Amino acid sequence: MTLRAPHDQPAPAAGRYSRRSVLTGAFAVATAAALPVAAAARAYAAAGPDIIACATWGARAASEPVVVLANRPERIVVHHTATANVTDYSRQRAVALARAIQTYHMDAHGWIDTGQHFTVSRGAFVLEGRHNSLAELRNGTRQVRAAHCVGQNTVSIGIENEGTYTSQAPPAAQYAALADLCAHVCDQYGLPASEIYGHRDFNATSCPGDRLYALLPSLRKDVATRLGTTLSDPEQDAEQGQERDPVWDLVRQATGRPAATIGEYLPAGLLP
Repeated sequence: MTLRAPHDQPAPAAGRYSRRSVLTGAFAVATAAALPVAAAARAYAAAGPDIIACATWGARAASEPVVVLANRPERIVVHHTATANVTDYSRQRAVALARAIQTYHMDAHGWIDTGQHFTVSRGAFVLEGRHNSLAELRNGTRQVRAAHCVGQNTVSIGIENEGTYTSQAPPAAQYAALADLCAHVCDQYGLPASEIYGHRDFNATSCPGDRLYALLPSLRKDVATRLGTTLSDPEQDAEQGQERDPVWDLVRQATGRPAATIGEYLPAGLLP
């Protein structure tokens, strides 16, 4: 079929365009203009952030084989480490944090390896936590069994964020790195951006802190933008009478004395 340029089109008959057809046409033009942007967003999410692998940051070997599950994760669970809000944003600091967390998890808790799948430092460095998490993320069909959230360790990806976010918000660069990582996880595993939760949604804890938890609605929207999709918020759906995701019906815990995340008790000597 030969396509003619707009100025080659025959003149319309009077009254040919209804209000609906004009609006539909305008929507089509806007949609077409948005397509390259959405495609670029999806490509960005698919590429993902640079992730420092266990071997690169010098992780110890796991004390026993890490279990790789046949299922994909169903959601992402966001945490904070509840460590100091340092201003050392270096890669060296990020590596020291990863080593300290692994040491504490293995030696104090007796776990086989780091509990979470990934860690985002205050300097916006993203590190692999439990061994094989990065390889399985790249594969996109399986996940590693973790130890970051009771009841969610076989069906979710756990992401720790360095810092304590009860009264302070994370640095902008760290938040952006978290959004990039979440978008990549969602893209690899086919998750919608609405499936991003905080630790307190499942366990009695203040984690990931009031300020970071309050940012989760924005995080979901930012991840959706990176994915080139629109966000369907389960809470908004419930207000509109639509079916609500049962996970969102879990009791949201008050922030009194928390059942602490493991990061809250990192011995002082473990970090420089």
